[in-house]
Amino acid sequence: MNVPFVDLVSQYQGLKDQIVPALENIMGKAQFIMGQDMRLFEQEFATYCTTEYAISVDSGTSALELTLRAFNIGAGDEVITVANTFIATTLAISATGAKPVLVDINPETYNIDATKIEAAITRRTRAIMPVHLYGQPADMDAITKIARNHDLLVIEDACQAHGAQYKGRLTGSLGDAAAFSFYPGKNLGAYGDGGAVVTNNAKVAERLTLLRDYGQKQKYQHLIKGYNRRLDTLQAAVLRAKLPHLNDWNSARRQCAARYNEELKDSDVVLPVDADFAESVYHLYVIRVQKRDQLLAHLQSKGVSAGIHYPIPIHMQPAYEDLGYQKGDFPITEKFADEIISLPMYAELGKDQITYVVSTINEFINNQPRS
Repeated sequence: MNVPFVDLVSQYQGLKDQIVPALENIMGKAQFIMGQDMRLFEQEFATYCTTEYAISVDSGTSALELTLRAFNIGAGDEVITVANTFIATTLAISATGAKPVLVDINPETYNIDATKIEAAITRRTRAIMPVHLYGQPADMDAITKIARNHDLLVIEDACQAHGAQYKGRLTGSLGDAAAFSFYPGKNLGAYGDGGAVVTNNAKVAERLTLLRDYGQKQKYQHLIKGYNRRLDTLQAAVLRAKLPHLNDWNSARRQCAARYNEELKDSDVVLPVDADFAESVYHLYVIRVQKRDQLLAHLQSKGVSAGIHYPIPIHMQPAYEDLGYQKGDFPITEKFADEIISLPMYAELGKDQITYVVSTINEFINNQPRS
């Protein structure tokens, strides 16, 4: 059996009758940039996230960067985030001229360890950027309390957490602003790159609309130095067609995760833990196992596409040697980076496919010599 890591073809087939006419309508009107579908998607996504504003941009990385810029974070500032994340989190901070300051992870949730944030705060700290990794929200009450005590901003990296909930509240509505990615493989994905920022801050929303479009409020009248970071109207139409299905897809992912948990409960692997305050949307289903690289090779040899998110922590990337961190500075992140493996996860994943993935894992484990 072949089990893909994600199956976007099956998703497309189910939505084809909605998406194709929407794209043809845009092409017929030639509304490729800043068209009506972009405006409508922003309204609909803001409503979904229970925020006042949504500002669409060309990628999740841009969403993070422009949010920082909208709050005037830049050279000389520091932003606290987590060592276990995709590099886009820190690249967005670096792009503004600010410095990423890293914190280790909670060993159960793999998200930022809120108990270690205060020790990382300096007089230059302007914001905390928690990452809702793999689709599970970070401990936002603890983070927000620290931010309030130190007069810091909270900017959510929600790029993997569309529709996830923290104590009944949606990600995106938990901080001063939040960034989302619509990369095709995300729970809500476009057919190319895309992103959005959501916020309740009117001034920040207005500044974001300037920053993404050359700094102009009216054509050729440039109020600030901006960028070309707009979401294509075609991508907005795809996202509009998908958004009404997001909750059902997230529910299906949680059912897949529950099935994995049940079938793997007696296996020699560490299963993901759902924090009692969170409702994860399982953008990724991540287990930990010894001899991870060998298991990955075994799965791939049996037709199972699996991945590693992420094999090299941020502080050990050559691109971030300048931060001055050393091996051993974030021991939990480093240990887990050698053990984590992401199994196939998508809404259309079948029960028989999950059973095959689990049996393939058990086959590998059972063939290992006992110490």
